Amino acid sequence: MILRVLPSTLAGDTVWAPPSKSIMQRVVALATLAEGRTMITRPSESDDCTHALMMSAQLGAEVELGEDAVAIHGHFPLQPRDTTLTPGESGLGLRMFGVLASLHHAPLTLERAGSLLTRNLDGLAEALSAFGVTVTQTAPGEHPIIQGPLRGGDVSVDAAGSSQVLTGLLCALAHAEGDSVLNLHGVVSRPYVQMTLEVLEDMGMDIEILEEDEDARTLLLRIPGNQRAQARDMAIDGDWSAAAFLLGLGALCAPHHLNVEGLHSTYTQADEAIKGALLFGGCRLAGTDEGVQVMAGKPKSFTVDLTDSPDLFPPLAALAAFGKKPSRLKGLHRLGNKESNRGKVIQSEWARVGIQVDLDELSDTMAIHPGRVQPGRMSSHGDHRMAMAAALFGAAGAPVEIEGAEAVAKSYPAFFDDLEALGVQIQVVAG
Repeated sequence: MILRVLPSTLAGDTVWAPPSKSIMQRVVALATLAEGRTMITRPSESDDCTHALMMSAQLGAEVELGEDAVAIHGHFPLQPRDTTLTPGESGLGLRMFGVLASLHHAPLTLERAGSLLTRNLDGLAEALSAFGVTVTQTAPGEHPIIQGPLRGGDVSVDAAGSSQVLTGLLCALAHAEGDSVLNLHGVVSRPYVQMTLEVLEDMGMDIEILEEDEDARTLLLRIPGNQRAQARDMAIDGDWSAAAFLLGLGALCAPHHLNVEGLHSTYTQADEAIKGALLFGGCRLAGTDEGVQVMAGKPKSFTVDLTDSPDLFPPLAALAAFGKKPSRLKGLHRLGNKESNRGKVIQSEWARVGIQVDLDELSDTMAIHPGRVQPGRMSSHGDHRMAMAAALFGAAGAPVEIEGAEAVAKSYPAFFDDLEALGVQIQVVAG
């Protein structure tokens, strides 16, 4: 699908952030194992969460879908209904539910799709092998097969690549036979780890932080085995990752201000760092009862370290294009194993509308040079965050056509509907 987004001034002043897919996937994973019924209100309707619910059912849980709620009756030990799990294009879903699958004694296949077929799974295989689990792939691009059972142990884990495998380990090892000690080094995306620990605690799990050195990025955890998650009712918080695009839209296109609501911060979210980044860029923010208000105003130049929140690269790289001087974003190395190689894609797609982006691997930084946005066609490369970033160029700069606009369904299916409701002009392009 190709959509054309035209320069617009917002007519509405309030929008609700969509429910967080990161929180919901963690809740669904634990609810799959939990004793009792977990009731989830304000569930995310993103593709990633739809696949999480599907994998929960495939692992043996009973999943009931309501109009505005989801109920999950967990089952442990796992009783898979099939030999295949279907994570779709969800990197977190594949890694987290792949680790959960290793609690079962029989082999289970992870049937990947789309961009996930090209993503590196070495970290998953390496981490699981330390706990007696094998991950086999007959050829590159083939579907991996997980063979458990997972058992506890005292293991050193390289967590430099992603926090997603670690999230799965934290959920699964608490249910495994035997206690575990995880000696983590190179820990990235620490806020995502904190989110997992908070959800685990809320669902009755006991995990102890023995030592932590933030500067050295090390973390030592003790995880008692043979635990059982406890079901509970919960509403899913708004998603700061999606809110970052809405806040950028408000700063660039609102006549006065835009309120982004539903952001209660019940759990830690890495991309809440967007508030600090916007403040560094000279944007004016105010807290509200339901979220954040951003005042209209073009940004100044800014330098921000996004090593722990790499999903903020697309919205901030788009916002920086409208600044007064070049801006720099640090953490470039985190962008290679996403839905697309986001560093290179940002560089090539921003160039299509006249914006120069420099990538410096030596300093691990991206530099965005502001300029006059030119009309053009940008590709999402099947990446939801690229499609949303392209919409900012159209709404705030010049007419922009977005190839693959449907990619937003991965995290924010109503994105373009919400933009239209705010007054952004959007047209469907034939062919």
